[in-house]
Amino acid sequence: MLRVAALTALAMLAFAGNSLLCRVALRDSQLDPASFTAIRLVSGAVVLALLVALRRQGPIRGDWRSGLALFGYAAGFSFAYVELDAGAGALVLFGAVQASMIGYGWLKGERLGLKQLTGLGLAIGGLLYLLLPGASAPPPGAAGMMVLAGVSWAFYSLLGRGNSDPLAATAGNFLRSLPALLPLCALYYNHLSWDGPGAFYAVLSGALASGIGYAIWYAALPHLKAIQAASVQLSVPIIASVGGALLLGEILSLRLALASMAVLGGIALILLAKRRAG
Repeated sequence: MLRVAALTALAMLAFAGNSLLCRVALRDSQLDPASFTAIRLVSGAVVLALLVALRRQGPIRGDWRSGLALFGYAAGFSFAYVELDAGAGALVLFGAVQASMIGYGWLKGERLGLKQLTGLGLAIGGLLYLLLPGASAPPPGAAGMMVLAGVSWAFYSLLGRGNSDPLAATAGNFLRSLPALLPLCALYYNHLSWDGPGAFYAVLSGALASGIGYAIWYAALPHLKAIQAASVQLSVPIIASVGGALLLGEILSLRLALASMAVLGGIALILLAKRRAG
């Protein structure tokens, strides 16, 4: 059980690390968001393909819809972090993912009880409070891009439910996301720029925080109950916020703190109510 806890903690650090690496690359280097997306997806695809090959337990899998959804997530994520702080971006991303998946369940006939509705209202209210105009509000365009990233990641997650070999599927999805980089880089050709530090951060994001991070997460996932797997991810925005403050000098505003408590508390309430209902 200690091994599972350690793997889970490492995976959450990797997920939060993606926010920190993307933010520092786009803030402190010459790397542009399209190039960050390209380097991240290519390096992630290489590492995941190598892991599948070394494992020798079957071919690379995946599908094109998941590959495009993965690309949508990665591109929206990168363009959002041009302006968003690490913690605020992670909170918007996480809130959008959970809201999208809950909304999908509702459209498919799942009904929420009073506690779940209360939690959903609290989470949505927290996000709206974060995004309200004001001195400490995130830029609306960047927040919109992160919402798009969250919806894409939710779609990617829903498509991947029931995969018998999630590591092989993820490797295949990363590979299938690469053709979409061609029109993206062509569209932003006049804005492409990079330097050594920026490229290094992008490789770390793709190879380490994404490729190795996902591999670690899939090693821990079979040993976690669904409620545990969902609940532990509540830590990612908090880790990103603390990391942003300690490593990047970002300010932990009162608005972000209150919004985080509302969003994460609301989602936790939904998850706990689901567990008791089950």
